[in-house]
Amino acid sequence: MTTVHVEVVETSSLGDRSYLVHDGQVALVVDPQRDIDRVLALAGRLGVRITHVAETHLHNDYVSGGLALARVTGATYLMAEAEDVSFERTPVADGQEIVISGRMRVSPVATPGHTFHHLSYVVSGPGGPEGVFTGGSLLFGTTGRTDLLGARHAHRLAHQQHASARRLADLLPDGAHIWPTHGFGSFCSATQSDAPASTIGREKDVNPVLRLEADDFVAQTLAGLDAYPAYYAHMGARNSAGADLIDLTPAQIAGADQLRERIDAGEWVVDLRSRKAFAHRHLAGTLSFGLDGPMSTWLGWMAPWGSPITLLGESAEQVAAAQRELARIGIDRPAAAAPGTPDAWAAGEEARLGKLMVAAFADLAASRAGRTPHGLPAPDVLLDVRMTNEWRSGHIDGATHIPLPDLPARLAEVPDGTVWVHCGSGYRAAAASSLLARSGHHVVHIDDTYARAAEAGLTIITPGN
Repeated sequence: MTTVHVEVVETSSLGDRSYLVHDGQVALVVDPQRDIDRVLALAGRLGVRITHVAETHLHNDYVSGGLALARVTGATYLMAEAEDVSFERTPVADGQEIVISGRMRVSPVATPGHTFHHLSYVVSGPGGPEGVFTGGSLLFGTTGRTDLLGARHAHRLAHQQHASARRLADLLPDGAHIWPTHGFGSFCSATQSDAPASTIGREKDVNPVLRLEADDFVAQTLAGLDAYPAYYAHMGARNSAGADLIDLTPAQIAGADQLRERIDAGEWVVDLRSRKAFAHRHLAGTLSFGLDGPMSTWLGWMAPWGSPITLLGESAEQVAAAQRELARIGIDRPAAAAPGTPDAWAAGEEARLGKLMVAAFADLAASRAGRTPHGLPAPDVLLDVRMTNEWRSGHIDGATHIPLPDLPARLAEVPDGTVWVHCGSGYRAAAASSLLARSGHHVVHIDDTYARAAEAGLTIITPGN
């Protein structure tokens, strides 16, 4: 019977996992997110004391909570000795063994590739290795991407990533568990995980890094990389400096007049409600980034860094949840917030309210066939706001492509007339539609899954045709 127990702390909005591993009495936390209250609460429920905190690498997709957690708990903070940081920590290196308790120990393994100084941590109980915390190295069916430190390093790091994964596969038994940080939606992974859990043995069967020779793996990995969020540029520096405790105290409440001023000034006033609620009725000039999707990733990517952001939600709880998500990526404080309804935000002025026309791909097909469904205006422009790799894999004939993150800077490229906007599921198209509407475009939001485009009879252009 194992004495090592691993609890997953999921951050689905960023596509990451943190871990609390314990023996029933003491615990090690690996790659904690900034909102450490979740980890402290988990430790309290389990009745364990956090004695060690470990980072696999300096993260690019979120602000780490490791330093704050170590300071609050008095835990030993483990980090690669080669990392250049501005705070006290316990430097560790390949080949060491750290005793967590009499029944649990961890061994750092140098696994460069995602970053130059990346470590994985093999956790062992009395019976030997139980598994490995792999951070951005060996993931479920994939690996961490290798271009986050700059394109000039990507090729070299991809070769290192291949060697690191092979080293883990040789070092550990097939039954050893793998516990990665990335791969669940994070742009830090080369592709997304293909399973909810895995072992070394499974990865030998399915993972390209363990099935392809080095040159083939490198070529395949580099060819598949797409853009990553602009806010990543700020995370490494923030984490090397050391993040302080998160501040989740409520933001200043904005009234209708202040909301009007912020919108008129061109600030980002964000509606957190679902895209369906936004389409039905919203405060004109606001932007749709629903909390029911990856709000922080797309908003953090698109909004000018450091610019004021105001959050509108159905409730104070919804605003607080969004504030927590944004703080994880270093957007520390909203400029203001306003829980309530569009009517309250507009102070009852109907002229300040707007709505979006919504369509499906079947409506687009009908319109192209000369029929005008549901009174919708015919499209002058079909705008595809998916990412470049999605576009290259197939797109609707006649569509114009501007990836969503590029849209704020390329609004002038969108022609006049009625713009129908689509993405892969409807979420990104809602954000794009709200941006276009704010800039004065006549917009129809295609709130539909991309797979239905072909089902509706629309012509899809794919590579080779």
